[in-house]
Amino acid sequence: MNISKYLKQATAVTFATALLVGGGAQTFAKEKNSTDYNEDYGISHITRYDMHKFPELQKSEQFKVPSFDVSSIKNIPSAKDYDKNGNLIDLDVWDSWPLQNADGTVATYKGYNIVFALAGDPKDGNDTHIYVFYQKVGETSLNSWKNAGRVFKDNDKFVPNDPHLKYQTQEWSGSTTLTKDGKIRLFYTNFSGAPEDGGTGYSKQTLTTAQVNLTQPDHNTIKVDGVEDYKSIFDGDGKIYQNVQQFIDEGGFASGDNHTLRDPHYVEDNGHKYLVFEANTGTETGYQGEDQFNNSAFYGGNKKFFESERNFLVQSPKKYDATIANGALGIIEINDDYTLKKVLKPLITSNTITDEIERANVFKKDGKWYLFTDSRGAKMTIDGIGTKDIYMLGFVSKSLTGNYKPLNKSGLVLHMDLDPYDITFNYSHFVIPNNSKDNNLVVTSYATNKGYFNDHHSTFAPSFLLNLKGSKTSVVKDSVLEQGQLTR
Repeated sequence: MNISKYLKQATAVTFATALLVGGGAQTFAKEKNSTDYNEDYGISHITRYDMHKFPELQKSEQFKVPSFDVSSIKNIPSAKDYDKNGNLIDLDVWDSWPLQNADGTVATYKGYNIVFALAGDPKDGNDTHIYVFYQKVGETSLNSWKNAGRVFKDNDKFVPNDPHLKYQTQEWSGSTTLTKDGKIRLFYTNFSGAPEDGGTGYSKQTLTTAQVNLTQPDHNTIKVDGVEDYKSIFDGDGKIYQNVQQFIDEGGFASGDNHTLRDPHYVEDNGHKYLVFEANTGTETGYQGEDQFNNSAFYGGNKKFFESERNFLVQSPKKYDATIANGALGIIEINDDYTLKKVLKPLITSNTITDEIERANVFKKDGKWYLFTDSRGAKMTIDGIGTKDIYMLGFVSKSLTGNYKPLNKSGLVLHMDLDPYDITFNYSHFVIPNNSKDNNLVVTSYATNKGYFNDHHSTFAPSFLLNLKGSKTSVVKDSVLEQGQLTR
C-alpha cells in the first residue's frame, strides 16, 4: 500500500471526526501518534508479541533439541573428494535434504534412500557444492552412506542463453523431488559471489532447477550421470520480493543489510506445482525501513504492547537491525516444465524481527498444512534472545497459501543454545513427514560447525523424533536416532 497516501487519508478522517463531535483541539490531543497504522498486506506474520514468549518457553523440555553424546559424533566416512590441488580430503557436509515424493515423504530410488547435501573443503569457505549420498533402504548406520559425488561439473553452468547460471560461484540449499515418471528433479540456489571467481560481487541468489540423472552401474553403486534441462527460475521481482538490485541500492553489504532469495522447497497441491523459499519482502508487501516501526500488524498483542514495544525498539541498540529486518517465506507457482508461472504473496514474514528465516519446509498432514523455518537468535532483535540461540519455528494453516497460525500458540518448535565450538552443535533442522498415522516425525540436521576443527568436520547429526498433532508439537523423549537417519 501507499503509506503516505494512507496517512493523509487517516489524518483527514480524524479531522472530520473531530469536527463532527465538536472536539476540535481536544480530540487531536488524544492522538498519540498519527503515523500509527495496521496493515497486514494479506500475509501472516511472525509477531514480536509471540517472539517475546520464547525466552521463557524455551526452558521447557517440549522444545529442547536432544543432547547428543559428543563421543558418538563421527565424520561421514564416505564424505571425501579431491581439493583444487588434487589432494584427497575429508569434506564438511552441512545442509542436507532427502529425495522426496510430491507429498514430502521420503522417496526411494532403485532400493536406495538418496540425500542431497552441501559439502566442501573445510579450508575453503567458497567451496560449496551439492553432493549426492545414498544408502540402501533399511540401513541406518552412518557408515552405510555412500558418496556418489557432485551433482554438477564445473562447466555445466555454461548454459546458452541463461542470464544467471554462468555467474554461479557456489551452490546453495534446496530440495529434490521424484517425479511421477521416475525422474529426479533438483531445485537449489545459484549463488553468485566474488568477481574474481566469476560472480557478480553481490549476494546474487537465483532459484534454479535441473534434472539429475542417476545410474546404477552395479547392484551396490549409484552414480551421478550428468544433468539436463538446467535453468534459472526466479531471482526476485522487487515488488513482492526484494531483488539484488534493491539490496545494492540500499548499500549492499556495507549497509548491514542481508539479501536472501534461496532454499527452494518443492511442493504440490491439487495438481499445481509450487516452490516455497526464503526471501525478503518487496515494496508492495511491507518493505524494510523505519516506517514499519509504526505498523502494529508486525507487533501483535494489544495496543499497549504495540506502543511500549515500539518505544523500546526505537531506543534499542538493535534499532537499525530492526529497520532492515524484513524476512519472508515466499511462494511462486511454476509450470509443468518448471518455469515461472506466477509470483504469489509471502506465506509469512518477520518484519522488524529478523532478515533471515531459512530452510523453508512445508507439507500437508491430516488435512492441515505445516510450515517450518530455521533461524538464529544472533540475527534477531528481540530482547532476551541471545546470540547462541538457534530455533525452528512452525505454523499451521487450512490451505497452502495461508492464513498461517503459530504452532504451540507462539511459533516455537525447537530450541538449541550450544556453544558454536561444541562438536554436538547442530542447525538446519528439517522435519520429514511419513505415510503412517503415527504423529512422530523425523527431524534431521547437521552437527559441528564447518571449518572449526582439524579432525572433526560438519556431518549428519543424529536424527530425533518430533511429535506433531494438530497445532501442538513436542520433542519426543529419548528418541535420538542414528546420524542422518531419515525414517524409522
